[in-house]
Formats: sequence, C-alpha cells, structure tokens
Amino acid sequence: MKKVLRSRHFTGLIYGSLLLLGVTAAGTVGYWYIGSPTATWVDSFYMTFITIATIGYGEVVDLSTHPMGRLFTVFIAIIGIGSMSYLFSTFVAFLIDSDLNANLRNKRMEKEIAKLTGHYIVCGIGRVGSNVASELFKTHRTFVVIESSREVLDNWLEYHPTALYVHDDASDDVALYKAGLSNAAGVFAVTGDDSHNLMISLSVKMLQPKARVVVRLHDIRNSNKARRAGADEIVSPDFAGGMRIASVMVRPHVVNFMDQMLHSDEGLRVEEVIAPATLRDTLLAHLLPKSRDYLVMATHTNGAWVFNPPDEHIITAGTALVMMTGPGGRAGIEKRLKA
Repeated sequence: MKKVLRSRHFTGLIYGSLLLLGVTAAGTVGYWYIGSPTATWVDSFYMTFITIATIGYGEVVDLSTHPMGRLFTVFIAIIGIGSMSYLFSTFVAFLIDSDLNANLRNKRMEKEIAKLTGHYIVCGIGRVGSNVASELFKTHRTFVVIESSREVLDNWLEYHPTALYVHDDASDDVALYKAGLSNAAGVFAVTGDDSHNLMISLSVKMLQPKARVVVRLHDIRNSNKARRAGADEIVSPDFAGGMRIASVMVRPHVVNFMDQMLHSDEGLRVEEVIAPATLRDTLLAHLLPKSRDYLVMATHTNGAWVFNPPDEHIITAGTALVMMTGPGGRAGIEKRLKA
C-alpha cells in the first residue's frame, strides 16, 4: 500500500512539474509577445516567475497600455499558483509517506509498545491471525502484531492504520522483545506453518514462561509436540470448523444465538474475569448484584465448576468468573473487584 502511495505521489510530482513548466513557458512567450519590441526573453521569464511566485515587485513588462495583457497576467497567476500549490502539497505528501517518515513512526511505535503491559501478541496476520486481531480490537484489548511479510502486513494496515506492529520473524527473540513480550499477557502463534508456530511457542516459553501461548495447528497430530514446546492451548481450525458444521445441523438455534451475540452492537461476549489476590471472601450477591450489564454464568475455583451460581455463593481470591457482558461491563467488573 505504501509503495502504491509513493508511486502515485511521484507521478503527481511529475505531472505538477510538467504543468508548472508549461505555464512558465506559456507566460514567458506571452509576455515577450505583449511587451515586444522592448521586452527581452529574460524580462518575460522574470515577469512570469514573480507572477507565479506571488512576489509582485512590479510590472517588468509594461502592461499599462495593454488591458488584455493584465487579463493574461490574471490567467497565468491562477494557473501558476494552482500548479505551485499542487506541486508543494504533493511533495509534502511524498515526504510523509517516505521511508524517513516510516522510520520516525517506527521509533514512536517502539516507545509506545515499550509502555504496554498485559497486552497480547499476534504472530501472523493472515486469514486466522487477522480474525484474532479483529476480535481483540472489538473487545477493547491491546495487542501487537508480528508479521514477516511486508505485503500481508500492508494489507492489514490498510484497514487498521493505527495498529501496533513489528515487521519481523515472530520466532526471532529480538522480534518478540520488540513486541513487548516481557510484559505481555499472552501470545497467539497463528501463522500458516505448524512448525513455525511450534518454534514461536518454544521461543516464548524460554523468554517469558508466564506468558500464555495459544498455538494454531493444521495437523492435530502435532498436538503432543506443541504441548512439549510449551503451548498452553491448541486450536485446529480444521477440527473446529468440522465441529461448527455439525453444530449448525444438530443445534441451529444455539449457533444462531452465538452468532447474534458476536455481531451485536453491544459487543457481547462470554468473558472471564479473575478475582484478584487481594479480594476477601465475599458473597456473589454483594460482590456483583444483579445487573443488565452482565450475566454471571459460572465460576471456577481450584478446578471445580459451579454453573449458574446462587447469590450466596462465596467468591474467593483467584476465582474465575465466567459471564456474558460487553467490553464496558467487563471493565466495570474488573474495577469493582479491585476496589
């Protein structure tokens, strides 16, 4: 995309320069004809230049007795000044989209990434990775993209120009550190190559063992290898796609309900919030009273699930609360639990 923009700006510079040269040539010839026989070619060129440049020292070529000459000056001024403005704006746009600007933006982005904490890293922004990133964006979660293909990355940035990214190989330790792995909450290894995803998982766990890693696999038979490489969760799009196809047939209303939830304007999702370590044992009804902003569906404590928990259910530190809510509701609950 950037190459296309630079090419378009360069073409604009050529057209603008040719137009300016044409106006200058026409003005020079016109003033020479109007001011003849006293006007020289240098006088005619100078008259054209000060008109286009809006300097206006005075009429080097005497037009006091040539009303049409003054109208010609107006014409040259309009076309010339317009050409100059177009050429200048195109030149500025060319500079903005140049590598110099890209380097400055990369420096700012590196500083912004360095300040992040609790964010996610999406390794690979292809068909699966772009959907992962879109879901993180919709649910107001901060993330950084790592992609080695400039073309694929530019296609993503065309629709998400403000996205944070690292143009590098995600299995490279330096690239992971640039993406803020030290402070990241989790990493999505979702490139189109199973072996590459395994290498990313291994690199992440060696550099930051606390980071949660989700690995995409085409061949589900590589699951054991992914586990040994440190993957916390494994997802096979082919397997998940088959399960969805079966679900659409045997439980269509459930699938339709989930689809409607995912596409709702409120951004509803089945979310989870972990009770902080500082939380004292509290009744669910006191901690999270009934509200239209959320619906508590289950809790998970020490490996035990409680579905549709009653109001008198005790919430302890470390309890995972599973609920249906939107981004705003989730943020409000997290704030309430930390209060």
